[in-house]
Amino acid sequence: MKRVFTIAIIGFFCTFSSAQITDSTKVAVKTDTLKISTPIDTLKTEVFVTIKKSLLDSLLKPFYRIEVDTIRKDTTYTPRFRMRINAITKDTIYIPVPKAKSYIALKRKLVIDTLKIKNHIKTVNIDTTKLAAAPIWWKQKNSIGLDISEAAFVNWNAGGNNSISGLLKVSLLRTYKKLHLLWNNELFARYGLNQQQERGLRKTDDKLQLNSTFGYRKDTVSNWFYSVKFNLKTQFTEGFSYPDTSTPISRFFAPGYLFLGIGAQYEIKQRRFSMYLSPITLKSTFVLDENLSNDGAFGVEKGKKSRHEFGTLVQSTWHTKVVENVIMSNRLSLYTDYLNHFGNVDIDWELNFKLTINKYMKANIGTHLIYDDDIKFKDDIDGDGTLETLGARVQLKQLLGIGVLFSF
Repeated sequence: MKRVFTIAIIGFFCTFSSAQITDSTKVAVKTDTLKISTPIDTLKTEVFVTIKKSLLDSLLKPFYRIEVDTIRKDTTYTPRFRMRINAITKDTIYIPVPKAKSYIALKRKLVIDTLKIKNHIKTVNIDTTKLAAAPIWWKQKNSIGLDISEAAFVNWNAGGNNSISGLLKVSLLRTYKKLHLLWNNELFARYGLNQQQERGLRKTDDKLQLNSTFGYRKDTVSNWFYSVKFNLKTQFTEGFSYPDTSTPISRFFAPGYLFLGIGAQYEIKQRRFSMYLSPITLKSTFVLDENLSNDGAFGVEKGKKSRHEFGTLVQSTWHTKVVENVIMSNRLSLYTDYLNHFGNVDIDWELNFKLTINKYMKANIGTHLIYDDDIKFKDDIDGDGTLETLGARVQLKQLLGIGVLFSF
């Protein structure tokens, strides 16, 4: 009996050692004994060993997990370690088996669809920090222009007089707009001269105008402003009824016109349109020249230097692009007096088309129409040299000029 047990032990260790190396041990479990069949390369024979299950369990427990199914009457042995032999030192190494049954991912081929980019971005500038600029409440626009025209004739069969003309234009705009407040200020000045052969220097244009509008609105969305408007118009130098240059028919502040009123203004900046309505407007006409005052020029009583009216004023401005490089500017002013001849409307209408040739070269075509019931027309009807006072007439001026314009 002892001999059988010894042979069984030796056979078990041989079998166990071979099983650990080749990892191909086959175990068949019966009721109380196990029959192990293991090929051993050194013996080249099969050895059948019978051993008690309790002893086998105690020997295999450190290296296998043993699970017994009492219903199916079988036992499952799951390795707890993997045995490796160092190729150099020949030492045996036991490596714990991971609990996960599958811990190595399968290789997969990833396919990326080809993308076609039509518009390639060569350079991209990214600002990581952007500071908000302080709002600009004051805005300004200035322009100075000079139009010159010249005509010269040498042995010209059709005839003609040599002439040269010049027109200087100045426009200064200042606008303050902040939340509920609006303050527009405009200064316009024009002065033109003409020199012809065998004639003296003559004035072709003379204008000085100042406009100022202060408005307040109840919220920042509305386009309506409660407004106060101030308007002042006059001229720089004396004016004559050519060819008579001995007696001036106008001077600086003779006439001078002042409008001061309270009303409402509707303004659309995007469309560059504004309209002012004032049911309470004071219109003052000044004639500061002594001779013109004594003559009762421009509607003032003889000997007086001012005349005051109280009425309604409607003014509108509209700037728009007609076609490419052509800007239309329209200014219209309508006034009627409550006290004197209510219903007679004074008209002041300017219509200009500005044509852009290049950055500095500009052309201008425009008309200026004035009708004032207080300005009477004078003419020598009988031809005796005496001017007779007639009724009011429409005054019309047409302008055409090409020159340079500097904006800043």
